[in-house]
Amino acid sequence: MTPPHYIAIEGPIRVGKSSLARLLAERLRAQPLLDTEENPFLKRFYGGQPGAAFAAQMFFLMQRFRQIEAASIAGSRAPVVADYLFEKDKIFAYINLSDEEIGVYDRYYQLLKERLPAPDLVIYLQASPEVLRRRIARKDLASEANISDEYLREVIRAYEHFFTRYKASDLLVVNTTELDFVERSRDLEELLRGLTQPVQGTQFFLPLGSPRDGD
Repeated sequence: MTPPHYIAIEGPIRVGKSSLARLLAERLRAQPLLDTEENPFLKRFYGGQPGAAFAAQMFFLMQRFRQIEAASIAGSRAPVVADYLFEKDKIFAYINLSDEEIGVYDRYYQLLKERLPAPDLVIYLQASPEVLRRRIARKDLASEANISDEYLREVIRAYEHFFTRYKASDLLVVNTTELDFVERSRDLEELLRGLTQPVQGTQFFLPLGSPRDGD
């Protein structure tokens, strides 16, 4: 069986979405679709500046819409691997925006979402807060320097809430706390083998010999 044509990878901050998307795109000879980290409002948002959350959210919403639309996914011969799901934008909007801002944001979100294709498969990456904090420190981006532990936990909870109810695509849940797709080729090979099998509904990726088999 061939892998799905359109794969989207999701998960909280620094869980490894972009790294895995690049690896899968290379191995599957797919078109990579990588989220932008260049948002002129992001540093001000993490610094708590009033109004920056709405500006950052609307910037991301429009950038992601334009990128997915430009990829012409439905007409693309090559598979597509994206390091984000368009719906992720709404996860952060509901965390960060006021009720009045949500009212404006939602009108734009619904209008744009109707014009985009849904992925054939979503890979949801998880990791513990401690692991994510270490990865944030290792990445050492100025825009992420002010991310608090409380905000990080809130993001993780929001993702868990979202994906326990997600039904729009088949879903593969992957806990990356003890996996390293970049440094350990065995982890990547096992995931690639898993993608050759059909994922139906929500399934959990459990590597052979994983100490987390009972999780």
